Amino acid sequence: MRHPATPPRRAVLAAGAAGLVLALTATPLTHAAHHPEPPTNGSLVLVGGGLKADNTAVYGEIIKRAGGPGARIGVITAASVPASQDPHADDPRLCSNSACNGAYYADLFKQHGAADAQWIPIDLDHIAAADSGEVVARIAGMTGFFFGGGDQYRYITTLLNGERHTDSKALAAIRAKLASGAVVAGSSAGAQIAAGRDMVTGGDSYRGLRDGSTPGYFDDPARLGYLPAGGFGFLTSGLIDTHTGAYGREGRALRLAADTGHDRVYGLQENTALIVDRPGTATEHITVRGDNGVTIIDLRRARTQTTPQGWSLHGARYHHLTDGDRYSAHTWTIHPGAGKRRLHALGWTPVPANADVFHSADHPEGHAYSLLGTARALAATRAQRTATATTHETAPRFTVTLTKAGPYATWTTDGRTPATITGLDISVAAR
Repeated sequence: MRHPATPPRRAVLAAGAAGLVLALTATPLTHAAHHPEPPTNGSLVLVGGGLKADNTAVYGEIIKRAGGPGARIGVITAASVPASQDPHADDPRLCSNSACNGAYYADLFKQHGAADAQWIPIDLDHIAAADSGEVVARIAGMTGFFFGGGDQYRYITTLLNGERHTDSKALAAIRAKLASGAVVAGSSAGAQIAAGRDMVTGGDSYRGLRDGSTPGYFDDPARLGYLPAGGFGFLTSGLIDTHTGAYGREGRALRLAADTGHDRVYGLQENTALIVDRPGTATEHITVRGDNGVTIIDLRRARTQTTPQGWSLHGARYHHLTDGDRYSAHTWTIHPGAGKRRLHALGWTPVPANADVFHSADHPEGHAYSLLGTARALAATRAQRTATATTHETAPRFTVTLTKAGPYATWTTDGRTPATITGLDISVAAR
């Protein structure tokens, strides 16, 4: 069968009823009170999408945390369309539905060294299975779980109980396994569903910055929507977004975090894992593993304003962590990975102009990881302490400003190229 498809940049995440319009204010961010989750001894491995079959580092982390050679992985792919909606369901070369995607991942986990991996047969064709005693018994025998990509709203539909947002028996069993030491992993929608309150449901950065966020799921894929009740609540120390950089989603994550009172964003990049030990505890600890990185944005001192020109945000801090870096959620501290050393810029090359900072889908010549490219160019030069980049769209055009200030620092693995970047001031303003 073919690899489970990565959603198109403007794919409709889900059709849903219109939510109430959220009133925005031009005031300092109001941060919601912290509600600690029950302590857990388990771990999370959350991938920003695009997980490649040969990513031995990420698959290896999942298997190691599930018990190594004895690992037994339960694969949940309810975010995929069910077989009844797949016109190629009977063709193993072309199928892309929950059952064949589940088989794909189960086979991959066994190829990477798991003792066993099985599809957990829950999807839109088998919603009742989420409360089946047989399925719960199967979950009880697993040591790790993997949630595949697709549309995270299908996980809400299949594993949570309607407006009550309470666990099905299957999800309760997975939650109990996590608390007792199991690993829960996911990619794309499978990582997004780990979110706590205000789980993003769709939208692009420009429309989000211009129009703000609205509760709900929308047919318009550019409209920034979110689910106030959130996902499964496995990771609550920050707002989660996926495919960051590849789809230029930093802007939408900033706007949603500001609108909903979050003081931290985890922007997960493709083929890279955010590994979280003891999630929901005072000792929650994070490690980055993979080819790209994780963007963490600190909004504790951020302020927003709405003027006739449009919305703006100032006072946030931008961090980009790469393979091997560690992060303490409780103390907000970053520890660069082994083998990295401080980079003191020696070159004088100016930062290149960037007129498509969020990789607009309307700009066919745009580049992925555009904002990160500007950040790295700034880190590599002594010629500038500040760099600006703008959106492709106008009316208004948003300008992103990055500034080397305060605790800014850069680390490198080769002595020349910026890898880890910490403490850049970031602001966004309409012009």
